[in-house]
Amino acid sequence: MVDDALAFAAGPSGIGTSAARITAELAHEPAYAEREWGDGTASPLYVPVVERVDEPLAEEVDRRLVAWAADCGFTGEGLDQIAKAGFGRLAMLAHPDSADPDLLLIAAQLNAVWWAADDYYADDSALGASPTELPPRLALVMAAMDPVAPAGEFSGPLEEALRADPILVGLNSAVGHLGRHGTPTQVQRVCYATFSMFVSWDAYAAWRYTEAYPPAWEYLAARQHDSFYTSMTLCDPVGGYELPAAWFYDPRVRRAMMRAGTACVLVNDLYSVAKDAADENPVCNMVLQVAADRGCSVEEATEVTVDLHNTMVREFEAGHRELLAVPAPELHRFLKGVRAWMGGGYEWHATNPRYRS
Repeated sequence: MVDDALAFAAGPSGIGTSAARITAELAHEPAYAEREWGDGTASPLYVPVVERVDEPLAEEVDRRLVAWAADCGFTGEGLDQIAKAGFGRLAMLAHPDSADPDLLLIAAQLNAVWWAADDYYADDSALGASPTELPPRLALVMAAMDPVAPAGEFSGPLEEALRADPILVGLNSAVGHLGRHGTPTQVQRVCYATFSMFVSWDAYAAWRYTEAYPPAWEYLAARQHDSFYTSMTLCDPVGGYELPAAWFYDPRVRRAMMRAGTACVLVNDLYSVAKDAADENPVCNMVLQVAADRGCSVEEATEVTVDLHNTMVREFEAGHRELLAVPAPELHRFLKGVRAWMGGGYEWHATNPRYRS
């Protein structure tokens, strides 16, 4: 796998040769398949195939992740949850163009603390999540990830607060690790994708607090900005290259990434229905919102969500195919990485004890 990645990065040179080579490689790789999921009673999910399974590599990334989490102040149940969640395995599955444990650790660290913030701040009442406390907590998260300018006597209390919470310590440390390998542009892409995600978290908190839950269309609008798009912004720094801004923000690329990120987060909703419905303050979930809108069963709402997921994956596939005509090697590598993230993300959900009801 390492040799393949190096060959991909080097390859022939000259006008048009890189794009032609990458297009040929992509055309001959296995791409998508229908996969049974859950207990097998629902329609299959159309997903990219998994490109790499390397359990020793995943174990090494997880070993480093747990040591890092302990250094950040996670202890007891919180540390145990990180150890069992398999975020190192997620990084291994979702970023097959890197075999460097230190680069994969960037993805493992950020996904671990994003999940911890989601559980402890936003979603799980049993872990202390509170709708009224969420917005100020997220404001501190932003200060931890993207440090604010010094403000004299007012900086001391902020710095103390940022050191007091392992999640805030972890986010600051993870972004620092990203910055040692990536560029300032890549760091800010990750930060601002995260902050965009927080707007959706605040919307969920308001819905849960008021018990005025949204229709499915409104939830989905928020969910598209609270998706695995955020994790996918790590594809190029973890891969050891940078997608130029002109391509990263190109509307065609952004549409492809939003579709990919949303499709992946619908997988998360599908696997999380039982857990989300059981919370004392029910968590917003696409399946549950469809069921409430239509007055239908969870099984029927599941089929609607599966169909939406499969449509989005096929739309990503079509958009990716159209962009193969563009002579831009970094773009092709990036979109291939996004596709790999989709396949790896599905595999992680399908095999992770967290999502077995």
